[in-house]
Amino acid sequence: HFYKRISWMIVRLESSRMLSWIQVRPIFLLPLLTLINQCNSGAVQLDSDNIDATLANHEFVFINFYADWCRFSNMLAPLWDEGADKISTELAGQSVLVGKVDCDKHGDLGTRFHITKYPTIKFVKNGVLGKKEYRGKRDADGFLDFVKEQMKNPIVEFEDLQKLNELEDKKAHIIGYFERKEDAGHDNFRKAASNLKDECEFTAGYGDVVAKMHPPSTDIVAFRPSKSRSNDDDEAYTGTLLNYDDFFAWASEKCNPMVREITFENAEELTEEGLPFLILFHNPEDTESIKEYNDLVKKELLGERSQITFLTADGIKFAHPLHHLGKSKDDLPLIAIDSFRHMYLFPKYEEMRTPGKVRQYLLDLYSGKLHREFHYGPDEDEEKPEDNEVGVDDTTGHIPREKENDHNKVKRNARVPPDSQFQHLKPSDNRYSFRHDEF
Repeated sequence: HFYKRISWMIVRLESSRMLSWIQVRPIFLLPLLTLINQCNSGAVQLDSDNIDATLANHEFVFINFYADWCRFSNMLAPLWDEGADKISTELAGQSVLVGKVDCDKHGDLGTRFHITKYPTIKFVKNGVLGKKEYRGKRDADGFLDFVKEQMKNPIVEFEDLQKLNELEDKKAHIIGYFERKEDAGHDNFRKAASNLKDECEFTAGYGDVVAKMHPPSTDIVAFRPSKSRSNDDDEAYTGTLLNYDDFFAWASEKCNPMVREITFENAEELTEEGLPFLILFHNPEDTESIKEYNDLVKKELLGERSQITFLTADGIKFAHPLHHLGKSKDDLPLIAIDSFRHMYLFPKYEEMRTPGKVRQYLLDLYSGKLHREFHYGPDEDEEKPEDNEVGVDDTTGHIPREKENDHNKVKRNARVPPDSQFQHLKPSDNRYSFRHDEF
């Protein structure tokens, strides 16, 4: 009996200890579980060792470039991690990753991705860096909505060939005729569409719908330019869709033509290219001047594409720059240069039809002649005064010149050419990337 009693007491003691541990364990486990969850949540820390593999293995990578000493970076940090958790939950199974880079520790990555202010949010899609930084809403829902939009199927499917006659004339289109969606060539088509959807509309038909449009077992892709902006015909892609790099290079060239339309949505990325603008301001209903301008650029100005960005602009929406040139919608169409320092008005739109006239105007910009003549009038070897008069006609369409009493030279008044208006659309190189109304 004695041994039975001792055994019963030991069992009761062990049971009591177990009960106490069960009661106390949640107190210890809760912080431990919280710590584990924190370690597995939020944005992924990217560095020089893992960033290349990350970009190669994910279709879409959303990155916050920050510095710990930056107050705005610290304000964004918890929102960014919250957004990362939300994105990983709602887009589970998709090839998406949200990351962050400490640019103090990894200055080489800041240089590689052209980071000049903190925090800066950028994205990489299919290995290609987005043309502009993210400047949308700074909260978890805003980040989620942006990534969802980027991950939508970029291909518009048509089920009737007649639909191709109804494509919007103001857009350029890449049209695919495929036997089926499962082929590798179609995967490359979709990948290119994902990267170029802001420049072109990608449209495709499949199976019996397009059977008569391509030979058996041979998919065909064609480019259709914007019919309201160009006189060019459709052009078929002659390479193989199985080679992504070749197809993407071809599609990129077609979707980024020599002459582009500037809008408030794409102005930031266009200004970041850093090249002066040669702009045709036109009435939104006027397509003929756009086509004429396109033809001019292709015939005479191809050699200038490394030094000039050729653009068209809706003269109604961009009335402010016209105002600074002393013009209005009643003066459309007209051509001007914005050098990101000053604006210069091409004398007369009709003179663009004179071979070499616009190109010479660009050469005068490069040499500084436009700026010099704005202040002092034409160079002496170009002046042809009549009736012993010193005055000459204003050839730039800006401000009247005045003759100085003490010099035998015509000089403009103290004003300078109108300041560049499009430089104001460029994001600051040094200020943090938040808008003033945020945080």
